[in-house]
Amino acid sequence: MFGLIESVELVVAALAGGAATGARETASVAVKDAYSGLKALTLRVLRRAGSPPPAVVKAVETDAVKPIDDEGGAVQRRELVAALSASDAGSDEELVAAALKVLELTDPAGTQSGKYRVLLQDNKGVQVGDHNTQTNTFN
Repeated sequence: MFGLIESVELVVAALAGGAATGARETASVAVKDAYSGLKALTLRVLRRAGSPPPAVVKAVETDAVKPIDDEGGAVQRRELVAALSASDAGSDEELVAAALKVLELTDPAGTQSGKYRVLLQDNKGVQVGDHNTQTNTFN
């Protein structure tokens, strides 16, 4: 299975993809249903840890999770990742499976190429995802 942080990033990517595709009038029933289920599971997991930040809940509820390449989405994504990590979302197998289903439906080419199935163990200085910047200092 995925590492915890990678799983959280996967959920965020699926929420952004679902918001961009699944909330549209023209989206298929399968996409709408999968995205709706992902949103419900995400909100359940966020609330499991107590009181998630209202801005994070609102972003999920109103289909406002932005894609990674959206300039205004970086802060929102960090807040969402932090809230999901605090609620141990990465270890929720049902949530991760729902995220994968949304990604399969909204980005079939990326899914088929293996973009969302990355296994990492005992690595140092690894970064997963698109459009990232990283600086490492190893001692």
